[in-house]
Amino acid sequence: MEFKITNTWDSSPVTHRGISLKLSPGDEGMLMEVKGPFFNDPSAPPGEKGKPYNQLWDFEVVEAFFLNSSKELYLEVELCPHGQHLVLLLAGRRKAWKKELDLKYESSIHEQNWEGRALIPWRYFPAGVNKFNAYAIHGTGDKRVYEALYPIPKDQLKEGQRPDFHRLEYFKDFSLSSVMGKKWKQPKSDLWKSVRGTKK
Repeated sequence: MEFKITNTWDSSPVTHRGISLKLSPGDEGMLMEVKGPFFNDPSAPPGEKGKPYNQLWDFEVVEAFFLNSSKELYLEVELCPHGQHLVLLLAGRRKAWKKELDLKYESSIHEQNWEGRALIPWRYFPAGVNKFNAYAIHGTGDKRVYEALYPIPKDQLKEGQRPDFHRLEYFKDFSLSSVMGKKWKQPKSDLWKSVRGTKK
């Protein structure tokens, strides 16, 4: 399953080649592969390559969100061209209850392009994932650019509105079995078993 981010968060077309994101079956998890232009703006986070870095969203990054919309439980995976990553588990909008989880992640930069490959363990996914969105961010200051796979439609924007990647109502339908196959069953997660959603 492949996606391409071709719009900004507010539904304007991007001014560069779109960032592509591919999801495919992996060994005890889902493979997430990212390819796109490398802006090197801002510069690399000060954290170690291959390790979690808190507040990675302040840097150049691609993010994927996997949501159980009925309970507002979701997984957020952030990948940086420079090799850092950030995984958050959220119960309720913007309410992270676990973060900086380990991730098998490798990235490489080739002049003006980069690619990354991560294996997301099944234990990180909440049960009942039915919505998805993905984002990309780069730039600094007034030139900071926020892009979305499923952006907010122009006719629903409000004056002075700012980008917010946790507008869950704009996520689109998605099924893990669409990646893994119809007969696939999601393994139970030891991480999520004690968490109850904020909706019933």
